[in-house]
Amino acid sequence: MNDSDRHAPPATPGLRRSADHDVVILGAGIAGSILGAVLARNGADVLLIDAGTHPKFSIGESMIPYTLLTLQVIADRYGVPEVKTLSNFKACTRTINPSFGWKKHFGFLHHRPGEEPDWWEANQLNTPGFLHTTSHLFRQDTDAYMFHVAVRYGCKGKLAYRVRDVDVDADGVVVRGEDGTEVRAQYLVDASGFRSPLAEKFDLREKPSRFKHHSRSIFTHMINVKHTDEVLLHTGKQRPPVPWHHGTMHHLFDRGWFWVIPFNNNPYSLNPLCSVGLTMDNRRYPKPEGVSPGDEFKEFAARFPAVARQFEGARSVREWVGTGRLQYSSRASIGYRWCLMSHAAGFLDPLFSRGLSNTAEVINALAWRLLAALKDGNFSEERFAYVERLEQGLLDYNDKLVNSAFISFDTYPLWNAMFRIWAVGSFMGTFRVQRALAKLYATGEDTQLKALEDPPNVGLWWPDHDGYRKLFDSMVDTCEAFEQGLVSAEQSASTLFGQLKDADFVPPGIGFADEDRPFLRPSPAEMAKVMTWALRKAPSEQREMLIGAAKDVVRSAVKGRRLL
Repeated sequence: MNDSDRHAPPATPGLRRSADHDVVILGAGIAGSILGAVLARNGADVLLIDAGTHPKFSIGESMIPYTLLTLQVIADRYGVPEVKTLSNFKACTRTINPSFGWKKHFGFLHHRPGEEPDWWEANQLNTPGFLHTTSHLFRQDTDAYMFHVAVRYGCKGKLAYRVRDVDVDADGVVVRGEDGTEVRAQYLVDASGFRSPLAEKFDLREKPSRFKHHSRSIFTHMINVKHTDEVLLHTGKQRPPVPWHHGTMHHLFDRGWFWVIPFNNNPYSLNPLCSVGLTMDNRRYPKPEGVSPGDEFKEFAARFPAVARQFEGARSVREWVGTGRLQYSSRASIGYRWCLMSHAAGFLDPLFSRGLSNTAEVINALAWRLLAALKDGNFSEERFAYVERLEQGLLDYNDKLVNSAFISFDTYPLWNAMFRIWAVGSFMGTFRVQRALAKLYATGEDTQLKALEDPPNVGLWWPDHDGYRKLFDSMVDTCEAFEQGLVSAEQSASTLFGQLKDADFVPPGIGFADEDRPFLRPSPAEMAKVMTWALRKAPSEQREMLIGAAKDVVRSAVKGRRLL
């Protein structure tokens, strides 16, 4: 039986006429606005509701190649080219405004209290410009931009509107405001975040959250933050191939990390701000009584000499935010006529910049199903079952990934191994999406995109490769064994590096399996080595993926279209 054969309780005849809108979306940030633009562009009557107004402060600023490709998929699959603007640094600067940072790498530097960081305890994963130009998004500008894009496509906006209650039944949904007004629709998407009216109405939050990972956070925007390269005492020969300041900087310490995301790290930006934050295990570092978030941040920074120098003389331009435990989850994210989307469904941790990536994946999977439901009136849970699997899978795999990372922060050798297993999955998973995007360009059909929705490991970045899933599971088990004191850090790292070296699906040349190579930078010459391996030695699946991707990039360049 397929989706079209499954039907929920019949709706009252004439519902479409009695409903004020086809879809109501709670939350007019980047998630709700992109979805609203997609639906409106394809004929749906959409209302965007938000308790706030634009511009609004938001974090989740660091982009990654996987996110860029998924945004490109959304733009071309649904005919909303403005979404593609977010996937390119130059396009953001030209189309929105010059307020964006560029991101040329993920940078990680290991710290110990009272000590200068060791040059050898560092890692970078570069995002080379010949493939893509990744950004640090200044979210108040991108979110306002996408909201206005949605409005131009026909979305109605209701800002500064506080929702008091929601109701869902066989006939549709009703949203009631604190001012006593009501809005009726056929379908409700809650993209509002942690304080989700839908989660509260149906008591969807898991208490406690099922996630193993624990962390809390302190964050703000600052000016006068020094460049990371300025404050390190390393010599010129010990510098990475790309300056630390040109990417997203992670200062790691036992069970925690600082982020430094500059918006002023390029000659095009007129934005002097820098996003900064501190995230740490709330069990190891419980929230102190009577200490402001800003004062606690300064106290933590003072423990690490290089970090202290980076923030010396810097000042916040807005109030500090201090959270309790960040992690929350929901027992369900899909129901009849409703969807709890992305950050309304759950959240883990900003480490690895998964937030926007997860959001884009969910929008891509939800939109075509919702458009089909609006045509035939079938809003059954079965039709949207994959969206539920995807949302929960993304959260569960991210929980395993981030929990393993926090365990590994205790010792650099284990982190060094764990970092590479994450990097391999990110690298290969990106090529997987790129191939499907190329097929969309070539045929105009989204058949290949729909085929991506049937992997065995939904939510894992490389979800249809059994060997990578086993390597990922081994990483999780090894980190947990180390946490329990069953194995040493050296034994754990040795085990994982051995598995990386033995895996026939890990491309050579870039340095994924080389523990003595801290900086992974896939230059054109190194990508040529990868392609040679793909032609001669790679398993058939990787051969088709990588060689096909190379051909796609060449064909797209000839046609003036940018892939990756």
